This record gives sequence, C-alpha cells and structure tokens, in this order.
Amino acid sequence: MAARILLADDHDLFREGLAGLVDAQPDLEVIGQARDGLEALALARELQPELIIIDIKMPVCDGLEATRLIRAELPEARIVILTVHDEDEKLFEAIKLGAIGYLLKDTSSKDFLHSVRRALRGEATLPPKLAARLLDEFARLAKQVPPDSPPRSDLTSREREVLNLVATGATDKEISVQLSLSLHTVKSHVRNILSKLHAANRRQAVKLAVRQGRIKGGKR
Repeated sequence: MAARILLADDHDLFREGLAGLVDAQPDLEVIGQARDGLEALALARELQPELIIIDIKMPVCDGLEATRLIRAELPEARIVILTVHDEDEKLFEAIKLGAIGYLLKDTSSKDFLHSVRRALRGEATLPPKLAARLLDEFARLAKQVPPDSPPRSDLTSREREVLNLVATGATDKEISVQLSLSLHTVKSHVRNILSKLHAANRRQAVKLAVRQGRIKGGKR
C-alpha cells in the first residue's frame, strides 16, 4: 500500500508539480493538497496522512503556525517543512514545533524522494549543512545549562496524574480507563513526560520525578 502524503503550498504550479513527482512513485500517494496552513490543518484532521509536507511561507497561516496547530491536535503527525532559504531561526523554530525535517526547494528530485521516504520511516530529514548548524546550536545551549539542573518545562496537572499511575506500574490501557482518556491521548502524555523530564524510558521518568519531589514513589 502506498504511503499517504498531504502537500501544502500556495504556489499551484510548484505544488502540482510536486504532486506529480510523488504520485509517479509506486510506494507514494498524494491524498490531499492545501493552499495555506489552515486548509492543511483541516485536511490533516480529515485524511490522517502519514506525512505532511508544508511550505514555510504561505498566506493566512504559514508553515510554522500550521505545524504548531497540527502537532497540537495530531501529536504523532510527521511534518517536513519546505523552504527556499536555509534560515537558521526558522529551522530551529520548525524543529522545536515538532517538524521531523526541513527541505530546500532547490533540492533534486532524487534527494527529495529519498528524504520523503526517510521521513516516513521516522528519520530526521535535514540537509547536511543545516544538520551541522543544528548540532552546533544544541551543543551551545547544552553548555549554558548545568547538567544536574531540573528540566525547565514543568508537568501539567494531567501529566502528573498520568505519571503517578505510571509509577504504580499501570499500562497505557489501564491509565486510559482510570482517567477516561483515549489510548492515543495517554501515549501522547507519556511522550511529553519523557521529553520534559529528559528520560529515556518510563522507569527512568519515575525515578527522576521521585528524586525531584514531583511524585511519590511506589509500585503496586
């Protein structure tokens, strides 16, 4: 079955050309096209694509805002940003908002398709030059934060509820029943908890939270 892709770009000729390139591949299929970020959000809700490719500069709602809105509603959405210029500030903002990749519009068809398939596998898709700049920025930021300092992002009340249940050994399904949440929402909360606590897994997240006094320890 072909991977389902949504394209968003306000330039019809470019977008339709991109759609033709993608649809010519036996393993890829364009299931929707949007002219702005709000239309992309509506189509993402309706079509649930496996990958969303969004132009960074669009009217009404640009690619960065569209990424923020889509990721807020569909946390597992894979988004690749398209742009003409390799602007560092926009790159960092796109990644912070949850984009999995960043592609320049002057990339070759071969490299574009290779990046699309990598993104579908969940791999980051960054041009080498931009990847190097991103790593440099992360290294610079890491030097500014003491290694033992607590995470800046605090947990929401709902995330603390989920984490307390994780600490008891409850599974995602059990948590969804106890808190009357969908399984998808519970998994999203767990991912956010791991990210905020900088934890590699659930067990480490519980240990860190107990050590920081966020929750009480104990397993059922």
